[in-house]
Amino acid sequence: MAEKTTTGKLKMHSPDLTQDNIAKISELFPGCVTEARDEATGKLRLSVDFDQLRQELSAHLVDGPQERYRLDWPGKREALALANAPIAKTLRPEVKESTLFDETRNLFVEGDNLEALKLLQDAYLGKVQVIYIDPPYNTGNDFIYVDDFSEASSEYLRRSNQIDEEANRLLANTTRNGRFHSNWVSMMYARIKVARNLLCENGLIFLSIDDNEAANLMKICDEVFGGQNFVGAMSWLKKRKGSFLSKKLVSVTEWLLVYGKSEDVRLFGGRADESESQPLIKRTNSVGILKFPSDLVRTKLADGVYEAGEYGEGSSSVELLNTVTVKQGVIENSFSLKGPFIWGQGYLDAQIEGGARIIVNTDSFQVRAFKAPDPDSHKGLSTFINGVELQATNEDGYEQLRDLLQAEGVMSYPKPVNYIKRMIEAGTHWDKASIVLDFFAGSSTTAHAVMQLNAEDGGNRRFIMAQFPEDSPRDSAAFNAGYKTIAEIGKERIRRAGKKILEGECHPGWNGDVGFRVLKVDTSNMKDVYYRPDELKQSDLLDMVDNVKGGRTAEDLLFQVLVDWGVDLTLPIRRETLQGRTVFFVDDNALVACFDKGITEELVKELAGHEPLRVVFRDNGFVSDAVKVNVEQVFRQLSPTTEVKSI
Repeated sequence: MAEKTTTGKLKMHSPDLTQDNIAKISELFPGCVTEARDEATGKLRLSVDFDQLRQELSAHLVDGPQERYRLDWPGKREALALANAPIAKTLRPEVKESTLFDETRNLFVEGDNLEALKLLQDAYLGKVQVIYIDPPYNTGNDFIYVDDFSEASSEYLRRSNQIDEEANRLLANTTRNGRFHSNWVSMMYARIKVARNLLCENGLIFLSIDDNEAANLMKICDEVFGGQNFVGAMSWLKKRKGSFLSKKLVSVTEWLLVYGKSEDVRLFGGRADESESQPLIKRTNSVGILKFPSDLVRTKLADGVYEAGEYGEGSSSVELLNTVTVKQGVIENSFSLKGPFIWGQGYLDAQIEGGARIIVNTDSFQVRAFKAPDPDSHKGLSTFINGVELQATNEDGYEQLRDLLQAEGVMSYPKPVNYIKRMIEAGTHWDKASIVLDFFAGSSTTAHAVMQLNAEDGGNRRFIMAQFPEDSPRDSAAFNAGYKTIAEIGKERIRRAGKKILEGECHPGWNGDVGFRVLKVDTSNMKDVYYRPDELKQSDLLDMVDNVKGGRTAEDLLFQVLVDWGVDLTLPIRRETLQGRTVFFVDDNALVACFDKGITEELVKELAGHEPLRVVFRDNGFVSDAVKVNVEQVFRQLSPTTEVKSI
């Protein structure tokens, strides 16, 4: 009788004797069987490490390749190339699917999470304090992302979205496929590598995983973050009771791995040297601005007037942004400094409020601080998390989602709110205005946890969720409840959780932000000839009159500009009509954009009068070539610090 596959279809071919023989070798020498990519088909297969097998069968040392300590697998180089490759995509706003679009500082990015992470790079580079992810566990019952590793030029253009594509992005990672580790490791490696760039220097990443891939995930993180930045592994009691039908160990726990961007991490605000003073400048950090209140800052500055400008030398220099006056050792007015600070404004304010001493040095405006004592320093994280005591078990997570959506079983094993809230609290306790990212958002428990924690302690943490719009199976509870994709479940959960939280008791210091902007990963707004002018044909000349794709709105163009320019994607946006043209003001004057046609020199002068930091126009939007040529000259005269660009 012919063997059947798990899909019920006949194999229609003879047995693969090579794989059967390898399986027999694996029973005797499991360390000699690995995974390799088949040269003919490009697919992964089980393979024998013959050098290792020779050593197993020899009593003497066998010559072989040079040994080295490293993590390696078929597809590693392709995964690294994929992580580094640019993509010609954009984020398109969906106002109708958003909640409080104009007011919120939260994001929900719908699309492939690797592409989402790449599109967030410029705007949030080094700005995320905590990342929490709950990725597929490679159990044989889940899906993993399929990434295109081909290096052919045509395939690169397809992957970077410079030509159209129709491709499935998820692979059923079934037991029949062998649950290959290499597929899973490649998928995770590229995403974690890109995500690391978003973490601030003292940021943390928490990764949920079970026994199947825990060891491999640790190796990936050791390579991406450095083994010295391994904070620890926690065991989470995830069930109120185990499944006693198991023929092996009864699984009642999962792992939570914790890594830092650097060794300078803080869990619940604590550091070993917190009683000692420390400089607030660290030259490897990204440049930021801190505002210091005059009445709480002690100084060793000599009496006199200190003009705005640079103080100090080299990488340790800082820029004083406003003039200050010192009398009898006291700075009389509040002031701001620009430099690579290790503290953020929220943490500085919290420390000053808690009694920290801030000292400004004599000649260079170098700032040192004696940290405030942390009243909650005793609240350390243990390597064991008792989900039953915290009301944070799988059962709790299921019941929370069921009660919110009024539907049974729309998600398998959603994480409980209290569990993730505990991680966010530990990683953001010292900066309650920080950013939390989850790029395997699922049902958006992380967003729920952020809002709940803010409501309890008055914080104003922001969340960024990223989720691929994975289709709900047609026979699933989710589909029957009206949720066609997993992303729809996550968005609806945020809406309902936010409403429920606002109806309860909330901290008076919380801003009440339960909204989110939905941005969807999509092809670029620009036509292909915009990216490949060398391939321009005579027939394309008329097409170049307008290099923007049909059906794209001014809002679409605005968000592509925000992405490309690295502007915070949640800044307030104001839309005004000036001289009959639509003009966007992002955070008042952080960026001004007009994508209408027929722009006159009078409108250009009016916009220059606002003195924006950046201004952008449509390349073919000017009423004449003369106006287009004069734009930079107008801004040079009326607003010389404005950066002018066109699309």
